[in-house]
Amino acid sequence: MSLRCIFLANWKQNVNKCFFKLYSTQLPQTISTNIYMNKLFKSGRLDIARNLFDEMPTRTVVSWNTVISGYSKWGKFNEALALLSSMHRSDIKFNEFTFSTALSLCGRLLSLTPGEQIHCVVIKSGSESFELVGSSLLYFYANCSGIEEAKRVFHDLHDKNELLWNLMIVGYVECGLMKEALDMFMKMPKRDVVAWTTLISGYMKSEEGCDKALELFWRMRGSSEVVPNEFTLDSVIRACSRLANLREGRLVHGILIKYGFEFDQLIGGALIEFYSDCEAIADAKRVYDGVTNLCLNASNSLIRGLISMGRIDDAELIFNTLVEANSVSYNLMIKGYAACGRVEDSKRLFEEMSQRTIVSTNTMISVYSRSGEIGKALKLFEETQGERNPVTWNSMMSGYIRNEQYKEALMLYLNMCRLQIAHTRSTFSVLFHACSCLRSLQQGQLLHAHLIKTPFHSNIYVGTSLIDMYSKCGSISDAHKSFSSISSPNVAAWTAIINGHAHHGLGSQAILLFEHMLQKGVVPNGATFVGILCACAHAGLVNEGMKLFRLMENCYGVVPTEEHYACVVDLLGRAGLLEEAEEFIKKMPVEADEVVWGALLHSCWYWMDMDVGERAAQKLFSLNPKTISVYVILSNIYAILGKWGEKLEVRQRLRDLEVKKDPGCSWIELDNRLFVFSIEDRNHPYCNMIYATLEHLTMNLNSFHVAPF
Repeated sequence: MSLRCIFLANWKQNVNKCFFKLYSTQLPQTISTNIYMNKLFKSGRLDIARNLFDEMPTRTVVSWNTVISGYSKWGKFNEALALLSSMHRSDIKFNEFTFSTALSLCGRLLSLTPGEQIHCVVIKSGSESFELVGSSLLYFYANCSGIEEAKRVFHDLHDKNELLWNLMIVGYVECGLMKEALDMFMKMPKRDVVAWTTLISGYMKSEEGCDKALELFWRMRGSSEVVPNEFTLDSVIRACSRLANLREGRLVHGILIKYGFEFDQLIGGALIEFYSDCEAIADAKRVYDGVTNLCLNASNSLIRGLISMGRIDDAELIFNTLVEANSVSYNLMIKGYAACGRVEDSKRLFEEMSQRTIVSTNTMISVYSRSGEIGKALKLFEETQGERNPVTWNSMMSGYIRNEQYKEALMLYLNMCRLQIAHTRSTFSVLFHACSCLRSLQQGQLLHAHLIKTPFHSNIYVGTSLIDMYSKCGSISDAHKSFSSISSPNVAAWTAIINGHAHHGLGSQAILLFEHMLQKGVVPNGATFVGILCACAHAGLVNEGMKLFRLMENCYGVVPTEEHYACVVDLLGRAGLLEEAEEFIKKMPVEADEVVWGALLHSCWYWMDMDVGERAAQKLFSLNPKTISVYVILSNIYAILGKWGEKLEVRQRLRDLEVKKDPGCSWIELDNRLFVFSIEDRNHPYCNMIYATLEHLTMNLNSFHVAPF
């Protein structure tokens, strides 16, 4: 609930009292003209109302208030402010309603100086103590000067004006100052449903605040101070949705049925979204069928839920029954089609859109990028010039990265900076991923310097990307510093730092981090277990790894996937337990894929176990006979063991496939440039100097190969 909404609600409650007093002191003809003008403004006939006002022989304060308020209600703020200035010059004395409207106008226009001048007039007239004027003052200063000035107004006037408590709480919530909002709430002499709802809604919308929102709701229920309204229940249901807490959401559903809100449009939409997010799609459909006069948002919520569960055909049925779909409906279906591989349907729907929004174009840029059509994505991006928003830029950068055009993504970011386009948290997350793929530590550090100057430097999602970037670029110490700067790391941040230690071979430290995460009450997910199992594999901690694998499902309810099975095979294989790894594969409840058998084959190469290696290779050939790496590894095993006939046979089979292995390469970053080297590469402008230096190094190394003592 916004500051403006609370202010308007209070304003409407008080304005009728004010008008009644004033109308009783006016001439009958002036009264009738004012009433008629008010009707004209309500119906949107502003020109006729203004002509009537201009022709009035006698104008009272109500006449002025009516026309100023009328223009303000239709968003004509500058015209309303000009009329206010004329009223002041006409020596008409402002009343409570005039002051309230004037301060509200200045707040909407962010006109600090005129508002301060009006405040001076308010003080002179002694009108500060009026509830409506005090509320307007707080609203004005909160909008124009920030929360500190609003606090000053509250401090001066709250003893005489109960309305200011709610407005101050809303101000804190809108600034993201939830602790201050809660402190203010606890000090309130009397808490109404607006105060409870404002705080619950604020926590629901804040990161990691949904648990607190539910706690406040149950405290509200226990206090019996107030009865929740539809806005309270809407916020609580959405908190359950964000937490995917099906149990508590069902309890809240029962409560709202008791209060008669089950068929409310607002609540219906929230319930459909909640059940969809909890993957209880049958319940979502039941609510959908029960709500009368369904709004489009409810239909879109169900479509979104069906798509998230991969039920694109059911989503398509709902979409096709819509009387009038909006851009949100189209965007959902375009994304849904793309996610299930029906890219042509995405393109068709995009072409069918009568009015494309920038959101639709952003969606389609992502669709083209995902299908590898980066040229078409770029064409759409270039067509949006003049209407692009930060999401458009982020979508294009993500497209470049998805298609391994990392440098183009970084160049686009530089262009974005040059044009002073606002950054979002996704901007940095995407670019840190690009630096990770390039293994470009210097670029990552430059971006980190940019990040520190933005409000996103403490954002948990950006922080997680930063940890991942530093880990993959070889700086585990910087990754740890980035992790330490996150005040309340979530499971993704913990997983990123555990993965970082795993890839650096720091298995023992990774396990300590995992234990620390559990002590903090953070529940591990599937990705966390992939990281910790990899850490155990790299550090040779077989017993610890197998123990964690067993705990994964039994204690944490994480069902193993093929990726987890591959980690266990790698764990056993690296330790030389190749037969145990093969036996583990045979006992898997699912059919092993190329990744699982590939992990075993790599271990056979390390330990030179030809028998198990041949069996693993045969399984891989049956899954995909054109996997080059299998032929290469098997050939190398044969060569080292002196099985030259078998080696030649494998090499011949590889040649018969008419495929070529990509040559290995290495790279170095120097002066923000990446230099890539591969075997017999002669493309570098200084290749002669490089080869001469390499030959010199080789000679020096060979000089150390002296006879033993």
